[in-house]
This record gives sequence, C-alpha cells and structure tokens, in this order.
Amino acid sequence: MTGILWNFVSFIVALGILVAVHEFGHFWVARRCGVKVEKFSIGFGKSIWSRVGKDGTEYSVSVIPLGGYVKMVDSRVDELSPEQHGVAFDKKPLWARTAIVAAGPVFNFLFAIFAYWAVFLIGVPAVKPVVGEVTPYSIAAQAGLEPGMELTSIGGVKTADWESVNMGLISHIGDSSLTLTVKSSESVDYEQTKTLDLTSWNFNPETESAMGALGFRPFTPEISTTLNNVSEEGAGARAGLESGDRIVAANGQAIENWQQVVELIRGNPETDIALQIERNGMLQMLTLTPDSRNDSQSGNIGFAGIAPEVAEWPESYRFDLQYGVFEAVGKSIDKTIQVINLTVGMLKKLIVGDVGLNNLSGPISIAKGAGTTADYGLVYFLGFLALISVNLGIINLVPLPMLDGGHLLFFAIEAIIRRPVPEKVQEMGYRIGGAIIFSLMAIAIFNDFTRL
Repeated sequence: MTGILWNFVSFIVALGILVAVHEFGHFWVARRCGVKVEKFSIGFGKSIWSRVGKDGTEYSVSVIPLGGYVKMVDSRVDELSPEQHGVAFDKKPLWARTAIVAAGPVFNFLFAIFAYWAVFLIGVPAVKPVVGEVTPYSIAAQAGLEPGMELTSIGGVKTADWESVNMGLISHIGDSSLTLTVKSSESVDYEQTKTLDLTSWNFNPETESAMGALGFRPFTPEISTTLNNVSEEGAGARAGLESGDRIVAANGQAIENWQQVVELIRGNPETDIALQIERNGMLQMLTLTPDSRNDSQSGNIGFAGIAPEVAEWPESYRFDLQYGVFEAVGKSIDKTIQVINLTVGMLKKLIVGDVGLNNLSGPISIAKGAGTTADYGLVYFLGFLALISVNLGIINLVPLPMLDGGHLLFFAIEAIIRRPVPEKVQEMGYRIGGAIIFSLMAIAIFNDFTRL
C-alpha cells in the first residue's frame, strides 16, 4: 500500500510539473502577444486553490490532476466589448495564434533540455556497455557479437552507457536490420561494424528486454552462491539461512551458479526445497519453502528474501556520466534530440502497424515509473521528467483536433485558403479527434491493467 501511495504522489508531482511547464508556454507567449489570459489552471474541475494576480489572471489548482488549461479572452466563446477585441486570441494575426499554440510543446522540449542539463551537471554513475553473454545461434551470435565487446554506437548514434544502448535498440523495432559498432577489450583502438538481421526478431517488451530478444546480455560482475543478505521476515530466514551461507546443492542437484537458485525458487512457490549449505566450513541440510506472489507475466512465482554476494565492478568499466556547465548544454540538447527522434520513430511505427497497440502505456505505467525513479534519487527523477516531457510535447503536436497539433493544422489550412476554417468543420474535427484520443487512452489504460 505504501508503494502505491508513493507512486501516486510521485505521479502527481511529475504531472503537475510537466503540465505547469506546458501551460506556462501558452501563457507566457499569449501575454507577450497581447492576449488577455483570464485563467491559468493546473488540473480540471473544481478549484481547490486559486488566487487572482495583479495582472487580473486567476491562478488555480483544480481537483482532477490530469492536465491543465489556459483560458484566454476569445470572441468565439464570450460576447466581448469593443475594447476587448484588441486582447482576444481569435482576433490576433495568424502568426501570433500559431506561436501561442506551439509554445506549449516547445516549452516541454526546452524543459527536457534543462532537466538533462541538470542530470549531466550533477552526474550519474554509469557503466560501459560491455557484452557479458551471447546466446548461441541467436541474432546477436549470427552477427558475430562476442562477450567482452563494447558497444560504441547503434545506427550511427553513440552509446556511452546501457540506457543509450536500450534506446538505440528500441528505435529499430520494425526495421529489417540494425548496425552496431563495437570494439573488443584486446584492441581498444580498433572498431568493427556488425549488422544484425532483424527479420526474425520477435520482441515483446512486456516479457523481455530488447537485448535479451536479440540474444545478448550486459556484462555483470560475478554473482556467487554465497548469501550476502537474508531478509528477517522472508522464507529464507524461516528456513534458517544466514548471511555468509554458501548454497552447495538443492534437491540433490549441485548448484554451480546463482541463476540456478533463482530459477529453483521462482519455480517452486510454497513447495519444500531441500538445501545443502556450507556454513563456517561445515555442511548442513535445511528445508526452504518459498513464499508465493503473483507475477503478471509468469503467474505465481516463489521468492525467499535472500540476496547473493556480488563482485565489484572492474574499475575500467565504471565512470560518472558528468560534464561541465557549458559542455552539459550541448550534451543535453543532443540527448533531447535523440529522445525526440526515438519517440517520433515509434509513433510512425505505431501508425503503420510495425509496433502493436499493446505497447501503449497509460497513467498507471507512468506512475510506476515516477515512483521508481523518485525512489532512486533526484537525478533519476529528472531524467524521467525529461523523457515524459518530450513525449508530452510530441503527442501534443500530433495533428488531431483537441490537441495543439490539431489547432496548428487548422492554422496551416487557414494560411493556404486565406480564411479561418469554418467552425462547423472544426467542431466535427474536435469530435472525431476526441473519439480517437479517448479510444487510445482506453487502450493504454487497459494495457496498464493487464501488466499489473
């Protein structure tokens, strides 16, 4: 229950920040174009806090935190006195109206640049993307990828860490091939190009990672079968396991690596497992009965509340992704452009059917992401905000009525035909656009519930 509450609070904070940034873009440009703003609201519905500023604008926080709006003087909505026509949105030149509408998404992109700038300025621990395992006969193996190779770029985009690698791989969903640039530890100055054939790449993001589907895993330090931590209230503690115990065998079978322990526990919820352990040089027999919990993909799985000892990362693999004040500006712009390209590319593939609608995520998934990143710390939360801000900006530019992109589409038509689009046509467009948007939202929320 605490986790759900934390996710909800983190979601509200994240959404509040991003909505405020978006609406402030409309507000700021509207004011500079001479448009009177009557209300600036974060959220919809009944106001839970409001005040009227010296500028005459009512600033409000409303009860439904799923968006916001800027209410401007508009003769299409209210009857205006002759002197109010000069401050009405619809009476402004086409360029001014276009700038006001476009400002929301533009401010989202600017905020993403700022957030990534702060991330790079603060710095975040990272590890080099070195391949650990390659599955025989997999797509990666057929392309010649080998353990120990470091991925330096994907499709020509540099990959300094595993986050960049993951984004690069996901951007190629639906493509027929993928080009990797790698270098091996033996010849650090010599790079090779590997081409992966993606025609047989069956990637389900709900059940596996992009790397796993291609047949390789990141390098990780050696994980021993010696326990580093035993939860006081877990099944391991009830069985008598202690930190420092080394698991030697289970149900009569020798244990050679930690993955065997994981698979055995996950596959035997509420079932007795005979463990042979080594403690202080002496062998002992214990009976472990894993607890059971439901996993959305695997059904009931076992867990025991135990964790192994993990070796230290090699010093040459670790680094801080951190830059100076001015260098971070360029890096943050590059990162924002990379995320924009990825999002636009995925949107195109969604439209043409290369990516299924089951990949859409809704507010529940976003709330989980907000809670998780907030739990990790400020720098990770900022990175999450930047990612969602870019997505919010791009989605609002989709040319569907009800979105900023729909208004911009009408303005583009107006520029061509030299007169505003008839209100009946706009109203019909809003109805169609609304139906499409709400249908997509319903699918996204349904997907969220299926992942619970």
